[in-house]
Amino acid sequence: YRLVIHCSFDTNLDLIVSKPRGCNEVQDLLQLFFLIRIDSMASSMLSLGWTSLLPREINKDKLKLGPSGSNPFLRTKSLSRVTMSVSVKPSRFEGITMAPPDPILGVSEAFKADTNELKLNLGVGAYRTEELQPYVLNVVKKAENLMLERGDNKEYLPIEGLAAFNKATAELLFGAGHPVIKEQKVATIQGLSGTGSLRLAAALIERYFPGAKVLISAPTWGNHKNIFNDAKVPWSEYRYYDPKTIGLDFEGMIQDIKEAPEGSFILLHGCAHNPTGIDPTPEQWVKIADVIQEKNHIPFFDVAYQGFASGSLDEDAASVRLFAERGMEFFVAQSYSKNLGLYAERIGAINVVCSSADAATRVKSQLKRIARPMYSNPPVHGARIVANVVGDATMFGEWKAEMEMMAGRIKTVRQRLYDSLVSKDKSGKDWSFILKQIGMFSFTGLNKAQQSDNMTNKWHVYMTKDGRISLAGLSMAKCEYLADAIIDSYHNVS
Repeated sequence: YRLVIHCSFDTNLDLIVSKPRGCNEVQDLLQLFFLIRIDSMASSMLSLGWTSLLPREINKDKLKLGPSGSNPFLRTKSLSRVTMSVSVKPSRFEGITMAPPDPILGVSEAFKADTNELKLNLGVGAYRTEELQPYVLNVVKKAENLMLERGDNKEYLPIEGLAAFNKATAELLFGAGHPVIKEQKVATIQGLSGTGSLRLAAALIERYFPGAKVLISAPTWGNHKNIFNDAKVPWSEYRYYDPKTIGLDFEGMIQDIKEAPEGSFILLHGCAHNPTGIDPTPEQWVKIADVIQEKNHIPFFDVAYQGFASGSLDEDAASVRLFAERGMEFFVAQSYSKNLGLYAERIGAINVVCSSADAATRVKSQLKRIARPMYSNPPVHGARIVANVVGDATMFGEWKAEMEMMAGRIKTVRQRLYDSLVSKDKSGKDWSFILKQIGMFSFTGLNKAQQSDNMTNKWHVYMTKDGRISLAGLSMAKCEYLADAIIDSYHNVS
């Protein structure tokens, strides 16, 4: 590397930093060797104290001058060249290792680098049009135009977020006339989408339920474990996915919840389980609620797809409302990334259903206390979009119609993929699990690393290593191509 320093009297010092032979890594060096070439003024400069020309960062006391040959790394060829070595401290960050790439977001990076025209990105759960382009809901555009017309300001929100948003989001979840809302038993705090809302709740658990364990489905959304690890909340898994049937291991799930220590938090996916797309039936939800009540556990719902799974806001909230009707205390984290397409707005909420209004007030105060040093207060733009859409009867109707359209497109693509698999695969394999799953994801059964690698390396289909694909990123035109890739990977890669 070469660094030219311009001195005050127009003299240039040309610093050449060299790496000695036999040294494998730059960070292994304890000293850097600078070869300084001084122009025709060198002699007079040395007699005047040439070290004054060096950068201030170099400690002059550590400079060591020596004749050529006194050190194998020091070489001098003429009187106009002075050789010296400078000791440099290693970085204070040497102990920080490179973090592994995110297993989901890393898929998008690899997809972008692929130049094959047949490539498909089925890794990230983001809705796409039939042309596989991002989609901004028309009702969102209307809500934003309304905000511009009103000239809404950009002042800070309260710590708990926008009041109109908090009211709207609780009513969407429980129903406007639900007793828990009328009796003010719900503590609602606007969060940074689903992730931030889960993180707030995890911090509350760590602080006020010390030693309590969270049970997480096996498998689950990849960030769940990160969130509880970061909050220092212990967790374990309960059985959920049965690879033999590519369905729900309901008996295993119930047994693991029964055997969990009393008072554990049970993390449940309200609808459209991520990553499997496998949901309990209404009858199974009743049994799950029974066991949780018997064991005095605390339910913790993650609701990321309300209205986006079935196309109905009420149907997708049925599991949460079942627990509320029983008078249970529980947590619900919400996200509007999917159902309103507000991915980048980071808009969501954490709701804590309590046994009394007094308890809800105290819980809300502590959630605010946790949020204040974490991010101070939430962003306003997405909150106003949600409040405007839900608060206006016309826009609310338009939103429901657009949700039905998006959910309908995913259902149609799911059916086309199933039809293509059945028509192309002559082995007699039962692919009906594709249709039994719900929401934007499908577990393909390609649960071996070599099979998913084959999907990417040979077919340019990008997906997570556990075999999950996002049907929201699939078009009707690509269903047959994807079916070919799945059949090849399933039957020909062991």
